[in-house]
Amino acid sequence: MPAGRPRTFDLQQALDRALRVFWRKGYEGASLPDLTAAMGINRPSLYAAFGNKEALFRQAVDRYLAGPACHVREALAAPTARAATEQLLARSIELVTGRRNPRGCFLVQGALAGGDTASGPRRELNRRRAATEAALRQRYEQAIRTGELPAGTSAGQLAKYFAVVMHGMAVQAAGGARAAELRQVAQTALRAWPHDGK
Repeated sequence: MPAGRPRTFDLQQALDRALRVFWRKGYEGASLPDLTAAMGINRPSLYAAFGNKEALFRQAVDRYLAGPACHVREALAAPTARAATEQLLARSIELVTGRRNPRGCFLVQGALAGGDTASGPRRELNRRRAATEAALRQRYEQAIRTGELPAGTSAGQLAKYFAVVMHGMAVQAAGGARAAELRQVAQTALRAWPHDGK
C-alpha cells in the first residue's frame, strides 16, 4: 500500500496558531476558514492532523495549559501557600495583559458565551478551571496541615475566592484593564488572607 503524502507543515506551530484564534474568538467565533488561514493549511489537512474542530480545540486547551498557562503549576510548587497565591495572581496578570497574547484568559474567554454547538467545549473549559481550583484547594489544605494557615480556614472557600479573583481579572483584562490596575486588585484580594487572630 503506497505511503500517504508527507506532512508539509509543523504540527506544533499550527496548533499554536489555532490556539491564538480560539483565544481571541472563542470556540464558536473561530470559524474553520479562520483556523485554516491562521494555521496555513487546508481543511483536509486540518482534519487529517487534528480531527474535527472540537478535537482541535481540546488540543489547543492542552497546549495553553502546558505553555502560556504553565505558571499555575509552577506557582503551586512555591514553598508557602501565601507565596503560591501571590505568584499565581502576579503571573496571571502578566498572562492576561501581555502584549504577546490575546487579552484575557483562554479558559475564561472561550466559555463565556456560545450556543448548543459549543456545549462540549464549554464543559471542557469548565472542567479545566475546576481542576485549577481543586489544585489550589489541595495546596491550602496542605498549608492548614502544616500550620501555615489557621486550623479553622476553609480551604475550599479560599480556593474559590482566589479563583474568582483570577477569573474576574481575566475578564477585566479582556475589557482593556491595565496590568497596574489589576495588580491593585490582587493586593486588595490578598488582604483577605486568613490570619489566626493572635
